[in-house]
Amino acid sequence: MTIGKPVLRIEDRRFLTGQGRYVDDITLPRQCHAAMVLSPHAHADILSIDKSEAETMPGVLAVLTGHDVEADGLGKVPPFFMPELWGGPPGYATLRPLLIKDRVRFVGERVAMVIAETADQARAAADAVIVDYAARPAVVDAQAALDPDAPVLWEDCPTGNRSVTLKFGDAQQTAEAFEAAHLVVSRSFASPRIAPFSLEPRGCIGDFNAGEDHYTLHTSSQDPHGFRRILASVVLNIPESALRVISPDVGGGFGLKAHMHPEDGLVLWASRRVGRPVKWIATRSEAMQTDTQGRGQTAHAEMALDVSGRILGLRVRAYHNLGAYFWGTATPPLFFSMQLLPGTYVIPAVDLETNAVFTNIAPLSVYRGAGRPEAAFVIERLMDEAASMLRLDPREIRARNYVLPQQMPYTNGAGLTYDSGDFPRLASECAELADWDGFAERRAASQQAGRLRGRSITSYIEVAGVMNERMEIRFDPSGTLTIIAGTHSHGQGHATVFSQMVSEWLSLDMKDIRYVQGDTDKVLIGRGTFAARSSMLGGTALRKAVDDLVLKASKMAAVLLKVEENDVEFADGLFRTRTSNQTMSLKDVARFFYLPAGPVMRFSLGLYGEGTSAGKPGAQPNFPNGCQVCEVEVTPETGEIRIDRFVCMDDVGKALNPMICEGQIHGGCAQGIGQALLEEMVYDETGQLTTGSLMDYCLPRADHMPFIQSKLIEIPSTSNVLGVKGIGESGTIGTPAAIVNAILDAVRPLGVTDLQMPVTAGRLWDALHAAAGQHGEVKGMQS
Repeated sequence: MTIGKPVLRIEDRRFLTGQGRYVDDITLPRQCHAAMVLSPHAHADILSIDKSEAETMPGVLAVLTGHDVEADGLGKVPPFFMPELWGGPPGYATLRPLLIKDRVRFVGERVAMVIAETADQARAAADAVIVDYAARPAVVDAQAALDPDAPVLWEDCPTGNRSVTLKFGDAQQTAEAFEAAHLVVSRSFASPRIAPFSLEPRGCIGDFNAGEDHYTLHTSSQDPHGFRRILASVVLNIPESALRVISPDVGGGFGLKAHMHPEDGLVLWASRRVGRPVKWIATRSEAMQTDTQGRGQTAHAEMALDVSGRILGLRVRAYHNLGAYFWGTATPPLFFSMQLLPGTYVIPAVDLETNAVFTNIAPLSVYRGAGRPEAAFVIERLMDEAASMLRLDPREIRARNYVLPQQMPYTNGAGLTYDSGDFPRLASECAELADWDGFAERRAASQQAGRLRGRSITSYIEVAGVMNERMEIRFDPSGTLTIIAGTHSHGQGHATVFSQMVSEWLSLDMKDIRYVQGDTDKVLIGRGTFAARSSMLGGTALRKAVDDLVLKASKMAAVLLKVEENDVEFADGLFRTRTSNQTMSLKDVARFFYLPAGPVMRFSLGLYGEGTSAGKPGAQPNFPNGCQVCEVEVTPETGEIRIDRFVCMDDVGKALNPMICEGQIHGGCAQGIGQALLEEMVYDETGQLTTGSLMDYCLPRADHMPFIQSKLIEIPSTSNVLGVKGIGESGTIGTPAAIVNAILDAVRPLGVTDLQMPVTAGRLWDALHAAAGQHGEVKGMQS
């Protein structure tokens, strides 16, 4: 048995020994380099571009502009998909040119491209391109952008700067619930824009073969086939067979690399123009300006409760800051931030609305969690505020409102149907693991040391398993099996986990299993990896591929064993006859599929299996869920925050590899800690990015990380044959709310009743001293 075991990752040998192969490790013959000219204005008309000096500089091969793009007939890029594809209303979809020739709409727009012999020569020449701009007024705040007097980004958008409004629930029913309420809790919450900040910056190499009229793109991508589809059919206007996309090792994706960026099309086009491979690798400052960003939601929320603390209704009006374009996969955060607002609770009436708004900042797209952390933050902050106002323990108010196991499957007020889960159990076991009852003693010790201590308990639920997927397996004549995956692993450990599964199902040694991914010439079709989809969709498709292969092999085995096909059964890597003790191994049967004559003449040449699986909307997704307990210490004199205790309890349905599951959870928690305490992309009122380097944008370091104690619970999902629930997003989702609620629990006795993310030491110090101005001196003791 290998499924469910903490098998060490087979990928790690090459990474730990420096043998990984990323885009920047690839050097093609006669390769040259590209650099981009980026707009310094958030909103401006381009009056002229003077490239004459740049064209004469050493090593320069070409300087290309938006006029060249237009002359060569390259297409503009639409969003990956719009809300109407998911059952929402139509929205205004922007079309984005690869290079801008007339009007820039955020700082970092690509205005020109320089190709030179070396990267340094290309950057030097890019600095010499002179662009004459006429500045326009800019707007950076989503709500301000809806003001009738705000600058308009897209004049043909019929609703001004609003692309789309999504609504869920029943407004009348919710209004009645609020009228009947004993208590209404109202708060405004912000999930600021944050940078995905993958360890490996984006990079790509375009290679056009004129002799074959064929393109090859090496790119840091989570979804190679998705890149190929857009680049071939929309940008280059060529058959998909004329473009090969290779995504080698990828150093972090987090949603940033789930969709193409302009550079992916530009290097292919530039290669055709100069007749040589063209390479582009983002500098860190370039990435900060040009990468898509995550979160960017402001929500005004109200919750109605009865006298016992049971929720009667939830009303939310939210605004998502799209930035300058509806770009990439911006749709999922809009939906999930609303549909998951009810969380793990029974909320009889909901009235939920979000508005997707254009502003003069970098485009929004998916970032790890994609809407789920926003939803969890709103509902869990409201739960703690309600508990405080009703003087209830935060565990108790949640216990009174949980969806119970016997209510499953349960459809929440926003239309999502949870298939399975035991939220009260997770909360109880998480609190026990965190020593909830020992908090008073720890708080007293903190008081003795002059510090404040607070705690929180946070439940969350998410949705996983979207779209469809395909997996293929095939034997070679020697008996080695290859998995050809439509998913894409960029840190998730797919080579290990999928090999574990096939090893158990076919009784093969994992050493006899190869793993192939990320090459559109080798993989027929695939959707890549994002949204915690691979375990369910990839795993289910892999199970079907194994069944397909065994069925084909059974027919050959019956011939070889001289029995009827229905007299053959397969178990433990062997074909057996039911009427005798004859056996034959799968490997031996596989070899017969490769003989030049004999029984193979009656069957296909070669032994392979293929399988597909479908997620939303073709089938029900799965709903990972969990609970977190956080304890923090606050030093009131400085505002310093230390996470002292962090416990995660996660329902993963079925843990295919518990070690990898926990690693995913820990990584997600690190990103949640960054969001809660440190990270924020800040633009001034003119649209200038003020946090464009690591001097200003703070990422979590080792000393920010607590010891994370985690435990996995297995409550099988009923939506797939494996029973799995996706784990890739989970740690990210509940962590921001858990940390902010714990901080507020520590400082609420001193009069601090609200805090916005990121809760930096400076912001907390300001809040403490503002409260002291109203209530008295800041003291380092809990009242």
